[in-house]
Amino acid sequence: MVKTRYTICTALLITVCWQSAAGAAELNIAPDRILETLVREHPRLMLKEDALRDLKERAENDQVLQHFVSEIFKRADDRLDEPKLIYEKRGPRLLHVSKACLERIYDLGIAWRWTGGKKYAEKIKENLLAVCDFPDWNPSHFLDTAEMSHAVGIGCDWTYDYLDEKTRDRIRAALVELGLKPGIERYKSAYKHFTYAYNWNQVCNGGLLIGAAAIAESEPETAEFVIRNALENLPIALGSYAPDGVWAEGIGYWNYATSYTAFALTALQTSLGSDFGLSKAPGLAQTGYVPIYFASPAGLLFSYADAGDFKKRETAACMFWLARTFGNSQFSDSEHDLLQAGKVDPFHVIWYTPPSGKTPSTRDLDCLLRGQVETALFRSDWNDPDALFVGVKAGYNQAHYGHLDLGNFEMDALGVRWARDLGSDNYNLPDYFNYRQGGTRWTYYRLNSFSHNVPVLGGKNQNANAAARVTRFESNEAFSFATINLTEAYAAHTTEAMRGVAMVGKRRAVLVQDEFEIVNPCQVLWGMTTDAAITLEKPGLARLSLKGRQLYARVLSPAGASFAIESGEQSPPQERNEGVSRLVVCLPETQGRITIVILLSPQWKDGVSISTAAVKPLKKWNTDF
Repeated sequence: MVKTRYTICTALLITVCWQSAAGAAELNIAPDRILETLVREHPRLMLKEDALRDLKERAENDQVLQHFVSEIFKRADDRLDEPKLIYEKRGPRLLHVSKACLERIYDLGIAWRWTGGKKYAEKIKENLLAVCDFPDWNPSHFLDTAEMSHAVGIGCDWTYDYLDEKTRDRIRAALVELGLKPGIERYKSAYKHFTYAYNWNQVCNGGLLIGAAAIAESEPETAEFVIRNALENLPIALGSYAPDGVWAEGIGYWNYATSYTAFALTALQTSLGSDFGLSKAPGLAQTGYVPIYFASPAGLLFSYADAGDFKKRETAACMFWLARTFGNSQFSDSEHDLLQAGKVDPFHVIWYTPPSGKTPSTRDLDCLLRGQVETALFRSDWNDPDALFVGVKAGYNQAHYGHLDLGNFEMDALGVRWARDLGSDNYNLPDYFNYRQGGTRWTYYRLNSFSHNVPVLGGKNQNANAAARVTRFESNEAFSFATINLTEAYAAHTTEAMRGVAMVGKRRAVLVQDEFEIVNPCQVLWGMTTDAAITLEKPGLARLSLKGRQLYARVLSPAGASFAIESGEQSPPQERNEGVSRLVVCLPETQGRITIVILLSPQWKDGVSISTAAVKPLKKWNTDF
C-alpha cells in the first residue's frame, strides 16, 4: 500500500508528502499564510460568479445542461413549501436533519443564483436561521456537525449580499459556536475520527473547512486553525485511494468519501486558489473506475462491508469532478449514461462536464483494483444485461465497516444475482462497532463469516485481525482468474488456505476452488448465500431457480461430497433475511490436503450450461497450470 505521511517541521511549515513508486510531490505552506490568497468577495465557495456566468452562457446552447438546471429549479420550487427544520434526533444522530439542510441550501441556492428570485433567497435564510437556533449540531456524532457546518457555510456565502448585516452576524456566530469551535476542541484533543483513513476524515475535515472558508475574513484565526488542521488530516484519508482507487469501506461509502473529497478540494480551489497538492494523492485519478467496474451488467454493485444488499449503481456528481480534474471523459460519460434515468444533483451543474461525444472506448472485461481491500472483477460482456459477472475480494477484516468476509464473491448472470452479500445490519444494535477478535459485532449474522460466500472451518469465524491479498490475477478469453491467500483468516486450523475464482468455459460459468492444508482437524463448510430456490437433484448437483432463470451448481471435488441447504433467516432485532438460503457443502472433521471445487453454471437462453465434462478441477492455485 502507498503510505501517506505529513509532518509539521520546526519552521512551522505544513508539508504534505505523497510517496509512491512514481515519485513524490511536496508542497510547503506557512500556517500564517494559509489565508494570504483568500478571495475576499462572496460567493467564493464552489461556484464563483465568473464560473456561473460561463455556465449560463453554455446553457443557451447545451440542452443537457438546460435539463439539469430545470430539474433543480423544479426541486427548488417544491422546497419553498417545505416545513421548518426542527431539532429531532434519530437515535444518537441528527444527521438526517443536517443532510436535509444541505440539500435544501444547494437546490435553493442554484435557483437563487441562476434567477435572482428572492423567494429562493428568503427560503435559504429561513432554513439557516432555523438551524442556527438549534441548541447544538450534535457534536457527539460529529458527522452531523460537519455536514451542518458545510450547509450553513454555503448558505451564508451564497446569500451574503442578500442578507442584512444583523442576520449575517447571527448566522456567522452560530457557525462559529455550533460548528467550528466544537471542531477546534476535537482538533486539540486529537479526536480519532478526524484522523481516520476513512470517510469520517473527509466529511469532518471537509465540512469544517468549508464552514471556515465561508467566514474567513471576519474570523481569520478560527478559519486558519481549522483549515490548517484539515490540510494536515485529509492526506491520511486520501492515502486510502492508493494505488488503484478502490475504497476499503465499500462502494456505498466510496460515494460519500469521494464526494466530500471533491467538496473540500473544490472549496480550497475557489476560496484560496489552490488544493495544496491534495489532488495528487495516488489512486485518486483512477478511483472513477471503481463504480464503473463494480457495476454488474444487471446494474447491481459488487458489495462488501456495509455497502448494502442489492444496491444499484446510482448517480454520483463527483464523477464529473473526477473527469474535470483528471481529464478523463470516461468518468463523466459513464455518469451521463446514468443521468438519463437518475437524479440530477446541484453538483452536476457546478461541476458540469458535457458528454464527450466520443465513441466509447473498449474497456477490459476484467479488472484488478489494488488497495487496502483488493478486488478482482470479471465479466463476459459490457453491453449485455444478461452477461456473466463475478467479483471477489481480499483485504483486511479490520477495515472500517468491514465484515469477516475475506475471499467473498458475488455472482450475476441472466440479469439476476445468484451469489449475494447481505449487507449491513442496524447500526444501533448493541456494540455494533466492536471490531475486536471475539467482539459483539461478529455475533451478528450479516457481519460474520457464516452469512458470507466464504469457507468456515471448525465452526468458527475468520480471524478478525486477518488480512488477505490477491496473489495472482490473469485475464484472457478462455480462462480468467484471481487467487487469494486466505491463510491468516484460517490460521487456527491451517498452514495454507487459498481461494481461486475463475471464469471458465469461454466465460459461461464460474469456478470456485478452495485449497487447505489442515493441521488441526476440523469440519470444513463451503457456503454460498442466495435468494434462489434450491433443488437438490443429486448429492453433488443442485439446481437454483430465481425469477424464471436457472443455475446449476456442481461439486467437482472432493468426490462424493454432497450439497445441503441451510436457512439464512434470523430473528429480530437482527435483519430477518426472509427467503434467504445457503447452499452448502459440509465435510466432516478432517485434516491434511483438502480441495473443494464448485462449478456454477447458468442455464443460458440457448439451452446450454457448462458441464463437468467441460471443466475439471485445477492444479494447485500457487503453481502453474
